[in-house]
Amino acid sequence: WDETHFGKMGSYYINRTFFFDVHPPLGKMLIGLAGYLSGYDGTFPFQKPGDKYEQHNYVGMRGGCNFSHDLLFLQFCAFLGSCLVPFAYLTVLELSKSLPAALLTAFILIFDTGCITLSQYILLDPILMFFLMGAVLSMVKCNSCAERPFSASWWFWLSLTGVNLAGAIGVKFVGLFVVLLVGLNTIYDLWDLLGNLSLSLV
Repeated sequence: WDETHFGKMGSYYINRTFFFDVHPPLGKMLIGLAGYLSGYDGTFPFQKPGDKYEQHNYVGMRGGCNFSHDLLFLQFCAFLGSCLVPFAYLTVLELSKSLPAALLTAFILIFDTGCITLSQYILLDPILMFFLMGAVLSMVKCNSCAERPFSASWWFWLSLTGVNLAGAIGVKFVGLFVVLLVGLNTIYDLWDLLGNLSLSLV
């Protein structure tokens, strides 16, 4: 059902048709962009779930590989869903410093049926999960640079955290929860710095 919903909105963007939806626009714009770059012309009607795509080139928005263009375009939702595995691996490795724990986390995600299913359809969920996990990974990496603040790596991970937070909110408003997580982490960090009498006020 949702693939019919969001696929239609991707077509609206390709055809420059005005529409209104309760979700922020970024996810649907990215779906439309993926379809456009992979050769989808925005003509499939998306009238009801289960309709056959037939000759319409829908795979760019969904999953798999499209070899019909000079540039191999790795399909959008499936690509973002596959990024969750290294994101989770790196996050757990950074937090626990345990290779077995990080490998177990990656193994669980690789074989998670829900994650695999969500990532092979035209949905907002893999896009949202990509930005959520990206924000958490960036926050954890930024925390690991706390001993060398204002270094190039500190600025990089801090900036990437902001980009991922903006992406999460731009896809669905539920992305505000990861903003809350990063905000609480920031408050804790600032409280710790304020209590450190060896630092100047500046």
